[in-house]
Amino acid sequence: MKRLENKVAIITGSASGIGKEIAFTFGKDGAKIVCADFNEEGLQQTVSELNDLGIEAIGLKVNVTTEEDIAKMIDGALEHFKTVDILVNNAGVVDQMQAAANVTDEVWERVMNINVTSIMRAVRKILPIFIEKGTGNIINMASISGLTGGRGGLAYTASKHAVVGMTKNIASQYGPQNIRCNAIGPAHVPTPLTMNMSNVDEYGMQVATRGVNLMTKAGTTNEIANIALFLASEESAYVNGVTIAADFGWSAY
Repeated sequence: MKRLENKVAIITGSASGIGKEIAFTFGKDGAKIVCADFNEEGLQQTVSELNDLGIEAIGLKVNVTTEEDIAKMIDGALEHFKTVDILVNNAGVVDQMQAAANVTDEVWERVMNINVTSIMRAVRKILPIFIEKGTGNIINMASISGLTGGRGGLAYTASKHAVVGMTKNIASQYGPQNIRCNAIGPAHVPTPLTMNMSNVDEYGMQVATRGVNLMTKAGTTNEIANIALFLASEESAYVNGVTIAADFGWSAY
């Protein structure tokens, strides 16, 4: 039997990159997929590719910065599949490596809205459903910047520390109701998000990458998706409130 047989998974930011890879990995292991993304063209392409593989999937255009869209995302999943078992909060943005002296209000607010507030709202919406079911699984996409201090800009680092903290808090408060919440903390994984940064803060980039020579290798979207699969499956049934550093030992140095 497949590990996620007949489970319904919502995955935000699944039009490309890590989110798209998670959608395929979950789908191949039996899950029904709700792809949510603001990029409608990429979203429909992902759904079409999943359907071509025989994976049941729908796509919902979602702006995670608006509470109304998050509500529509979860309500849409319930309307189509009648239930939700797994929520993957993967949508996120970077901050152009802006150091503390150079961070702008615009970048700070955008990063916090997408990386932090959207997760809070999605979790707030999904928890009553999981509580009623008596089970549920939340997977948040953090970053190695959420476990360390100097590997990103100020806003991004602060946002990912918040994700790590929220993950622990949710697990602690709702674990007794059979609800799990874990996170993944990737280091460098080449994706459209990380490879197409513009207007980079030169000082912020310089200091954040001074230890990159100690990184053994970059990760792949498939490697991160496999960690998500482990967390989504019963193989990790005793794991709750944990952020897994996915950096091949870089932060252990």
